[in-house]
Amino acid sequence: MITGDSIDGMDFISSLPDEILHHILSSVPTKSAIRTSLLSKRWRYVWSETPSLSIDCRRADPNSIDKTLSFFSAPKITSFHLHTTLLNRIDSVNGCIEFAISHNAEKLSLESRDYRVRNYKFPDFFYTNSSVKQLFVDSGSVHLIPRCTVSWTSLKNLSLSNCTLSDESFLKILSGSPLLESLELLYCAEYMCLDLSQSQHLRRLEIDRSDWFMGPTKIVAPHLHCLRLRHSRLPCSLVDVSSLTEADLNIYFGDLKTVTAGFLQHNVVKMLQMLQNVEKLTIGGTFLQMLSLAALCGVPFPTLKVKTLTLETMIIRSVIPGITKLLRYTPGLRKLTIHTVKCSSISELHLNDYLRKHSLNQRQCWRSKDSVFPGSLETISMLASKHAESNLVALFMERLLKSTKSLETMVVLLVDYLDALGFEELLAMATTLSHNNDVSVLIKRSYIKYVSNTFPQL
Repeated sequence: MITGDSIDGMDFISSLPDEILHHILSSVPTKSAIRTSLLSKRWRYVWSETPSLSIDCRRADPNSIDKTLSFFSAPKITSFHLHTTLLNRIDSVNGCIEFAISHNAEKLSLESRDYRVRNYKFPDFFYTNSSVKQLFVDSGSVHLIPRCTVSWTSLKNLSLSNCTLSDESFLKILSGSPLLESLELLYCAEYMCLDLSQSQHLRRLEIDRSDWFMGPTKIVAPHLHCLRLRHSRLPCSLVDVSSLTEADLNIYFGDLKTVTAGFLQHNVVKMLQMLQNVEKLTIGGTFLQMLSLAALCGVPFPTLKVKTLTLETMIIRSVIPGITKLLRYTPGLRKLTIHTVKCSSISELHLNDYLRKHSLNQRQCWRSKDSVFPGSLETISMLASKHAESNLVALFMERLLKSTKSLETMVVLLVDYLDALGFEELLAMATTLSHNNDVSVLIKRSYIKYVSNTFPQL
C-alpha cells in the first residue's frame, strides 16, 4: 500500500506515463509483455506500442508469431531479437526479419542454433537496411553470401557467431558498412584474409577461432585501436596494425612437431613486433610458452611501449623464460597484472621434445632457479586440491619483480590457488615484496574458473 494517494501498487504503476511503461516492458521477453494485457483495459494494448521486441519462436506456431506481429503498432523499433529454429519455418523467419527492417529496427539480433538446416541464406532485403546500427547474428546454419550489393549505411557494431562467409562475401559486407566501428567474428569459418584497410572508422576487432573454425590467417587493419585474438591452432599474420594501442592475444599454436625456430621468429615474435605502439597488452599462457621457446632459441625480442601488461596463465616453469624476457623488453611498464587462470597449455613433454630436436639441453634451458616451479600437470593437480603453497606464488611474484625496473603496481588475481590460510600468508609476504621493490602490490581473489584455448563456448 502506498500512502498519500491511498492507491495500491498496481494502480500506481498503471498511472505511469506510457513512455515509462514501454521502457519497463522493453526489458522482458515479448511473451511476458503480452501477458500484461490481461491486467486491465489500461494494459490491453500497452505491450503493442513497446519499441523493443524479443521473440522466442523455437516451439511456437509460426502463425501465432505472425498474429503477434500484426498487433504491433509502434511506428519504430529500437531493438528486435529473434531466437528461432529454421526447420520448416524459413518463410516465417524471413517474414520476421522483413518486419524488423520495415519498422527501422536500430538493433537487430538473430539467433538460431538449428544444425538440421544447412546453408541458409538471408533474403536480399536483409542486406539493404539503412536503419540498423547494431547487428548480431549467431547461427551455425547461416551462410553470409550476399547476392546483391550490401547497404548497411548506419551500421556501427557487427557481431557474427558460428557463421560461414568467404573472403569475397566479407569484402562486400565491409564495403557496404562505411561507418563500422566494432567487429566481432566468433567461430566463423572459411574466410582467410581479413583486409580492413578501407574501414576507416573501425576501432575494435575481436576474433575467436577454434579447431573447427580456423578464421583468418592474415589481418590488415591500419585504423584499428583494439584487437582481441584468441584460440587457434593456426598462426595469424598481423600485416598492418599500426594504430593499435590495445591488444589481447591468447593463441594456441598446435602441434609442436611442425614448429621450427623459423616459425617462432616469423610468427610469434613477429606478432610482437607489430604491436610496438601498443600500450595495453594481455597475453595468454600458451602464447607465453611459445615466447619461452623463442627466448630459449635465442630469437631476438622487439622493444615494446607497453605500460599495462596482463598475463593470463598458470604458475608453471614453462612460461617463465618468456615472461622474464618480455619484461626486459618493456622498459616503460608501469602496471603488471598476473591472472592465474586455469587454462589449456602445451605439455612439458612436448616442450622438452621440441628442445631436444633443436639440440638444446632441456636441463640447461629450465634453469635451476626456475625448477622450483611446477609443470603444467602438477599445477592442475594443485589447483584441483587447492594445495598450492603461498611461497610458490610469492616466489613467482618475486621472480617477475626482479625482471622489471620501472614497475609501479603489481596486481595478482588468484583463481583457486590458495585456501584461506594460504591467502593470508601470501598477503603477509606481499608486504615485504612491496617494501623491498618499491612497488605497490595488490592481491585479490578472482572467480573466472577456466579459460579454454581450443574449444568454443557453445
